[in-house]
Amino acid sequence: MLILFNKPMGVLSQFTDTKSPTSRPTLSGFGLPPGIYPAGRLDRDSEGLLLLTDDGRRQARIADPKSKMPKTYMVQVEGAPTEADLDPLRRGVMLKDGRTRPARARLIDPPSIWDRDPPVRCRKTVPDRWIEITITEGRNRQVRRMTAHIGFPTLRLVRWRVGPYGLEGLAPGTWLRARDTDRN
Repeated sequence: MLILFNKPMGVLSQFTDTKSPTSRPTLSGFGLPPGIYPAGRLDRDSEGLLLLTDDGRRQARIADPKSKMPKTYMVQVEGAPTEADLDPLRRGVMLKDGRTRPARARLIDPPSIWDRDPPVRCRKTVPDRWIEITITEGRNRQVRRMTAHIGFPTLRLVRWRVGPYGLEGLAPGTWLRARDTDRN
């Protein structure tokens, strides 16, 4: 079984919160089927597509960077990058944990998606812009670190696709069972 879940911002990508003395929202509050586990992670302050499965081999295949499964993000950044500013992302940037693989990156118009709760802070004197970034690895907070590296900090991060699976029509906090088309 493969579940597509639109994880809201502020929700942990796990079913229990063992690190906080106060209870933070987890996956257990969304009526997901029993016996499934996240295939990869999505930071608490990020939102969007999280895949969950009951199949350990599938979970490993989705999450393992060696599989090079593309993950596409819509990223709202502070500042006004140009296409040329994105060139380092396309070549790979050097982060503290090594050089990233080249990413696909392009400027996009603001997407027609749900409002975030809480909203992104708005600064009248500082512009913002949206970028679509596709990576084939999944280091900790990688997209955020990549945009910061080129001088445009991330304000909002929405994972839109993982491999062939996307968020189209899936509201925050809702899920659906995917068709089993990728079984090996």
